[in-house]
Amino acid sequence: MLILWGVATLVFILFNILPGDPARMLMGQRSDVASIEAIRKDLGLDRSKSLQYVKYLNDLSPVSYHALDTASYFHLDTSKYEPFSTVIESRKGALIVKAPYLRRSYQSRKQVTEIIAETIPNTFILAFSSIVFAAFAGILLGILAAIYKDSIFDRLSIFFSAFGMSLPSFFAAILIGWIFAFVLGDITGLNLTGNLYEIDDYGEGVHLRLKNLILPAFTLGIRPLAIVIQLSRNSMLDVLSQDYIRTAYAKGLKFSRVLLRHALRNSLNPVITAVSGWFASLMAGIVFVEYIFGWKGLGYVIVEALNQYDLPVVMGVVLIISVMFIIINVLVDLTYALLDPRVRLH
Repeated sequence: MLILWGVATLVFILFNILPGDPARMLMGQRSDVASIEAIRKDLGLDRSKSLQYVKYLNDLSPVSYHALDTASYFHLDTSKYEPFSTVIESRKGALIVKAPYLRRSYQSRKQVTEIIAETIPNTFILAFSSIVFAAFAGILLGILAAIYKDSIFDRLSIFFSAFGMSLPSFFAAILIGWIFAFVLGDITGLNLTGNLYEIDDYGEGVHLRLKNLILPAFTLGIRPLAIVIQLSRNSMLDVLSQDYIRTAYAKGLKFSRVLLRHALRNSLNPVITAVSGWFASLMAGIVFVEYIFGWKGLGYVIVEALNQYDLPVVMGVVLIISVMFIIINVLVDLTYALLDPRVRLH
């Protein structure tokens, strides 16, 4: 809760010191002063920054105070806070329990929660596909690099790992999109931009387009792929040098049996924890990848909202990403405890 409060405070401060007036952007350059003032009053922008901050935290909090006076800035609007239940009520106000209110978009006037609900599945599908690709391909390549240690394949895997870890997501997205969708587009049949579901040219229905997932998932999976290759290789080399592996060979077990039944299972612990941790870190690069490939997820929405100075959408998406980070990091800590009993002792 302290982390979420810190994120909410930081986001509020950052987006309230930026130049620009949301009311003027809503009305356009030809708007008159009276119309702008009316919009500012409707959005609550005519209040002091400190009061806006308190109201913002009050909207986010699951337990919040609301005045019963319709003229009050903290008036209870049932259309915003449904469903809710009153805990304590007096003549002046009420303490209620409700879902966090992320407010409405300045541009579309839609609830920010609705916008997030429409786009978060696309982000999850992209992130999940990327990490699955990175995990399976990385473990396979890492094991092969360990088996053929000091070979050309091993050296190439080390070079690719170093290159992949240092490659920025936005540059990788531009480069991969240009090569596979523009230069080799006739051969690959892949599009530079596209979403998971698309409406056909005749408007007759929505069709699934899995090929649009290939380039963004591959681009987003490059960095975790490089990490998994190195972890798998080093872990496998460490396990293969253990005494129980030599004992298994001495008993006459085949190399394939030793590899699959003994070495592989014991070498996956650091890889699993790294993969789970990288799933959260993917959110950092997903903004660039989604926008460049036109994948309409949270990253695409946040860039569009920034371009339109749609602060409620930006602030809501940042908070949701923060919640995802926190949840995944907690799950990673629990995974550590399950995989290594020594963690539970501390």
